[in-house]
Amino acid sequence: MKIERVAVCGAGGTMGAGIAIVAARAGFETLCFDSSLAGLEAARAETEGFFAKSVERGKLGAADRDATLARMEICSDMESLDGVDLVIEAVYEDLGVKQELFGRLHSICPAHTLFASNTSTLSITEIASGCDRPEQVVGMHFCLPAQLMKLIEMSPGLHTSDETFDTAWAFTEAAGQTPVKTQDKPGFILNAFVVPFNNDAIRAVEAGVASPEDIDKALKVALGYRMGPLELLDMVGLDTQVRLCEAFYPATLDPRCAAPPLLRRMVAAGWLGRKSGRGFYTYDGGKMFGS
Repeated sequence: MKIERVAVCGAGGTMGAGIAIVAARAGFETLCFDSSLAGLEAARAETEGFFAKSVERGKLGAADRDATLARMEICSDMESLDGVDLVIEAVYEDLGVKQELFGRLHSICPAHTLFASNTSTLSITEIASGCDRPEQVVGMHFCLPAQLMKLIEMSPGLHTSDETFDTAWAFTEAAGQTPVKTQDKPGFILNAFVVPFNNDAIRAVEAGVASPEDIDKALKVALGYRMGPLELLDMVGLDTQVRLCEAFYPATLDPRCAAPPLLRRMVAAGWLGRKSGRGFYTYDGGKMFGS
């Protein structure tokens, strides 16, 4: 099967907006769906700002920018997804929400449409149980910021067919990404390392070892990282880190995977990172990362 039209569910959020950029930039007609029209319009404005900066820096021509934006259509009516070949969901990290979404999509989308989940904490097999085409569901975990990062962790569920997996894999390569195959386990490859590592950084702040700025600077300079762990947490969202911990700790019983008390206090205070304007750092405005 050839994929030509792609829909991204949750495109009003940071991850979904980035995934939509990846698809449209690679030449795919991209439907950006979200239940919040205001969220979609805000994401569209941020996307335009991202591309404007890309043109300014000489990384993208003005004609290519215009063509890419023309391939991106925003939509808050799920019935409009009735003609797509691939749906990538990047909605709230909740099993019931994702199962319900795929169940609704099953009744709307053509029989050939493939469903991909961007989850990094939930079972693809369990998500797929929400619809009547589990053989056409696959894990496709992008990394934040999706519009800049190349890695995609590809995870088949127990029912995922070889044809589905191979078609989805070919899509990621056509989109200019680098796929790796993982088992259907929480965290896959990347977050199995990153979540406890980021918790270690939080505990270092909590223990007064050093400031967030100096911890990030030390790791970037010494290890060559482009972004420090606390900067990364602010971008991903501290509430997301809590959900990751809540998924990983019961499955591993690794104390490093348990949410640090400081993390929970910051989330309770509404300090969620970039999206709230304050996390380990403070932010002015909601510009898309890289713009």
